[in-house]
Amino acid sequence: MRFSRGRNFLFRVPEGRELLGFINDFAKKNNIIIGAVSAIGSLRDPKIGYFDEAAGEYKVIELSGLYELVSLSGNISLKDGEPFAHIHVALGGPDGRLYGGHLVEGEVFVVEVFIQELLGEPLERKPQENGLTLWDAEE
Repeated sequence: MRFSRGRNFLFRVPEGRELLGFINDFAKKNNIIIGAVSAIGSLRDPKIGYFDEAAGEYKVIELSGLYELVSLSGNISLKDGEPFAHIHVALGGPDGRLYGGHLVEGEVFVVEVFIQELLGEPLERKPQENGLTLWDAEE
């Protein structure tokens, strides 16, 4: 698929908001149906996950306290006809350890987000036999 650049958005998320929900709401409000997302900041009590292939589901890791959002990388596409952000994070803990995975939930302390909208044919996530919801693969 080929895409061209659309609008760019750079904003700070209000403290106390849930980050993933905020990004999804922002995309819906601004009619962003394809895009790339990155961010930095800090999250309180984040939940991250990894896909357990044998179980066919995400396993959630709950972290307690304030974590540095070292890196956030993801994309926006459509799921059930609505903008949907698929986000992965790297989180720095107070002990200097790094935790990473699929962002499930996180309360914002401070987060600065960059979204680059892409223009082109919409990408729609569809349920797969392996339990994931994915775009069609390029052939």
